[in-house]
Amino acid sequence: MTIRLYDTSARQIRDFTPLTPGCVSIYLCGATVQAAPHIGHIRSGLNFDIMRRWFEYRGYDVTFVRNVTDIDDKIIAKSEEQGRPWWAIGYENEVAFNTGYDALGCLRPTYEPRATGHIPEMIEMMRGLIERGHAYAADGNVYFDVKSFPEYLQLSNQELDNLLQPSGEGETGKRDPRDFAMWKAAKEGEPSWDTPWGRGRPGWHLECSAMAHKYLGSVFDIHGGGVDLVFPHHENEIAQAQAFGDTFARYWAHNAWVTMSGEKMSKSLGNSVLVSEMVKRWRPIVLRYYLGTPHYRSMIEYSEDALREAESAFARIEGFVQRVVEKAGVVEPAPEVPMAFAEAMDDDLGVPQALAIVHTTVRQGNSALTADDKEAAVARLAELRAMLGVLGLDPLDERWSGGTDRGEDLHGVVDSLVRLVLDQRQAARSRKDYATADAIRDQLQQAGLSIEDTPSGPRWSLS
Repeated sequence: MTIRLYDTSARQIRDFTPLTPGCVSIYLCGATVQAAPHIGHIRSGLNFDIMRRWFEYRGYDVTFVRNVTDIDDKIIAKSEEQGRPWWAIGYENEVAFNTGYDALGCLRPTYEPRATGHIPEMIEMMRGLIERGHAYAADGNVYFDVKSFPEYLQLSNQELDNLLQPSGEGETGKRDPRDFAMWKAAKEGEPSWDTPWGRGRPGWHLECSAMAHKYLGSVFDIHGGGVDLVFPHHENEIAQAQAFGDTFARYWAHNAWVTMSGEKMSKSLGNSVLVSEMVKRWRPIVLRYYLGTPHYRSMIEYSEDALREAESAFARIEGFVQRVVEKAGVVEPAPEVPMAFAEAMDDDLGVPQALAIVHTTVRQGNSALTADDKEAAVARLAELRAMLGVLGLDPLDERWSGGTDRGEDLHGVVDSLVRLVLDQRQAARSRKDYATADAIRDQLQQAGLSIEDTPSGPRWSLS
C-alpha cells in the first residue's frame, strides 16, 4: 500500500513517504477571519478533512494543524468601518468558521493556533533571519530580502526579474520593491505589539512559518491550502522558513476553487454563498457530498442545479441504507473498504473514482433487495458504510443520525420515506401502470409535497 499525492513543488504525483514511520504531520492554512465563511472557504477544510481521514484509515497517527489569521489589513479595515474592536470581529468570524466546519462534519484539528498568540515566535524568527542576512528593519517594518534566497519562487515557478510583489500601505524603506513585509510598523489607532524594531503587527506570511515551526518542528510532511495561496503566501512562507534553517514542508497540496460564472468565489466580487445561509436551504450532509466528492484539484462551478443533482445522488445512497436497516437492523461498517475504493483513494485522493465504487455498491445492494437476498444486501451495506465513513458521509454515523437538530433529522427521515414511495411510483411507470403512478403522485401532493420529474429522476419539495 502506497499513498500517492500531487506535489505542487514537484509538479507531479509522488509516492508519499512519511517523515516518521506511522505518522503524518499536516499544516493547513486556515481562515482569515474578517468575515463569515462562504462555501469556497469551507471546501478547503473539507478536502483536507478527507485527506486526514484517509491517512487515519490507512493506519497513520495524524497531527493536523489549521491556523487562524486573526489580524491583517482586512480585519483592521472592517474594524474601522464597523466601529468595533478588531478582536471582536475576528472572534465572531472564527466562531462562524468553526460552526461551518462542524456543520459539514469536519474533524476538529489537533491544534488551531491564532496568529496573535504567537508574536514571540515571530520575533524569534525575524531575529534569526536578520542575523543570517536574509531580512532587515526599516522605518519600523521588517522585510525579507528576496535576493538573499536563491531558491525563491521555485514553488510558483516564476522568474524574479518578472515579479510584481504585492505591497501594502506604509511599507516604506524597502531596498528592493520585490522584498515582502514580515512585520508592519504601527499606525495610530491600530493594534500593535512591541518588538526590538518598534511596535507593529505581523505581516500575513510570517505567522504560518512561525506556527508551523512551533507545532510541527523544523520539517513536517504536508503543507496544504487553496491554489490561490501558492503565490505570494506559500512562496514567502518557504523563503522565511528555509532561510531561518528549517527544511519546512516535504509535500505541498493545493485544492482548487469554487467558482461562480467562471470566477473564484470571493466576498470582494460579491458572489459568495455563505455557509450559514446554505445550511438553512440544504442539509449539511448534502453540502458535504456536493463540496467533498469532486477531485480536490478540480474546480467546482457552483449552481443550484448541481446541488440538486448532489441531493438526488445522495438520496439514492440514503434510500438503500434505510431499506436495509428496515429489513435487517443497523449493520456495522466492514473492517475494510473494497480494494477498488482503496486504490482510487491511494491515487491522489481520487474521490470521484472512489464514489463510482460507492454507487456501484448501492446498485448491487438494491438488486440484492429486489431478489430478497438479505445476506448480500447486508454485506453491501457494510462495505458502503466503510466507504462513506472515510468520506465523512455515513448517514448512520452518530454525527448525522444523532444530532440535536430535529428539523434536520426529520428532513432525512421524510426524504427516505418519500424516496421509497417515488421508487414505487417509478416501478409502476416502468410497467406502464400509469393509473397507479398518477395516484401515488396525487397522494403525495395531497400530503403537501410537490413532485417534479427531471432527467436525473423525480425531485420532491414542500408545496
